Amino acid sequence: MATIQHISTEELVRQRAFGKQVAAYYETRGITRPLAFVRTFGCQQNVSDSEHIKGMLEEMGFGFTEEASEADLILFNTCAVREHAEDRVFGNVGAMKTYKRRRPHLLIAVCGCMVQQPHIAKRLREHYPFVGLVFGTHVVHRLPELMLNALSSRKSVHETPDCDGVLAEGIPTHRDGTFKAWLPIMYGCNNFCTYCIVPYVRGRERSRDPEVILQEARDLVARGYKEITLLGQNVNSYGKGEAHGVDFPELLRRINAIEGDFLIRFMTSHPKDASPRLFDTIAACEKVSRHFHLPFQSGSNRILKEMNRGYTREQYLDLIAYARRVIPDIAFTSDVIVGFPGETREDFEQTISLIREVEFVSLFTFIYSPRKGTPAAVMSDPISAEEKRAWFAEMNRVQEEIAADRLARMVGTTRRALLESAEDGFLEARLPENVVVRVEGDPAWIGKHAQVTVTSAKSWIAEGRIDSIEE
Repeated sequence: MATIQHISTEELVRQRAFGKQVAAYYETRGITRPLAFVRTFGCQQNVSDSEHIKGMLEEMGFGFTEEASEADLILFNTCAVREHAEDRVFGNVGAMKTYKRRRPHLLIAVCGCMVQQPHIAKRLREHYPFVGLVFGTHVVHRLPELMLNALSSRKSVHETPDCDGVLAEGIPTHRDGTFKAWLPIMYGCNNFCTYCIVPYVRGRERSRDPEVILQEARDLVARGYKEITLLGQNVNSYGKGEAHGVDFPELLRRINAIEGDFLIRFMTSHPKDASPRLFDTIAACEKVSRHFHLPFQSGSNRILKEMNRGYTREQYLDLIAYARRVIPDIAFTSDVIVGFPGETREDFEQTISLIREVEFVSLFTFIYSPRKGTPAAVMSDPISAEEKRAWFAEMNRVQEEIAADRLARMVGTTRRALLESAEDGFLEARLPENVVVRVEGDPAWIGKHAQVTVTSAKSWIAEGRIDSIEE
């Protein structure tokens, strides 16, 4: 049985005391407001973790900069899901050696999922001695203490303990957005898909107390946030085995009941934990987005079994069909892996047929990347990399055709959208289906809702016009 560590209030008070010592360290060296450059790789959970890291840094007196050359602290929060992500981190960390040479007082830190792997931590220790602090996913709450140790000792500090996971409430948060917020409801994963490193680096599933989540959601709504995204490695297994008895559908109902004009999103879901009751709940909750991200990974039952996914193709399609019966306007996105060890052309064609049947709004597509320490990494893999790349390109062409057709059918329709950002002289409006539409408008409108009519569609890009702005 998993042993989850609940971090006490006393421990957090202790960490704040260390934080004051960090602030004093910089002040005695004439740096009254040190600057931190924080770079985040990977998923939304990492982004949320970085917001907590920034919250602690802010309490220690730090400001933030987008220029690494100006920073007194450079911190990389890393991802271990794919080899490409790790290569990017090592490239970025290596480039920091020059900054360290120019600014000897500079502290370079690397944290997150990637460093929780023993072989990665060993590589950092042996080949990147200018990195002063390396810490894993289970000690984020100890950042003030670890920084003080690294600064005062002037030696590299490595802290990557292996455990089932921790729950730390009360860590300050520096939110990057002003109208969209990430709200973690659980951490870790119990699924052990054979290709996935997450359970090994994030620990076992642990759910936050529902009342703590609800209070955080109320605070976000009171501060004017228009969109709240609930986060978890397997978000719809929230509450399993917990004494409070609140599962994910019930949590959605309670957040939906909070007064205010806001949208609830969530990610990422696992098909084996998606149920008719969950879709019934979404149908009954007017604030819950009609966009559902439901990774299927493969359309072949044989490959799904090898992946240890816990469901069949037929079960996945039954879920989709039920959801569309009770929520006619629901839109699905998904993840899919091409080239899993032992995958054949027949297996791949079953994936293509599932994509055609479901007609996803969009897909996050990946060529299988072996992760050291996972069962799939030692499986026989006779298919060539060249053939996998060809399948990957073919799959993306199929999805592009589907997406273009879906967008074309949206032309002439009007929907409520959130104006999220400005890009290349246009505003980007996100529709309920999680489709982005480019519109002309005033950047001052970013963060507002608007009625948007889709006027044209070009493959992945939709264009439209703003009919009205909600003040």
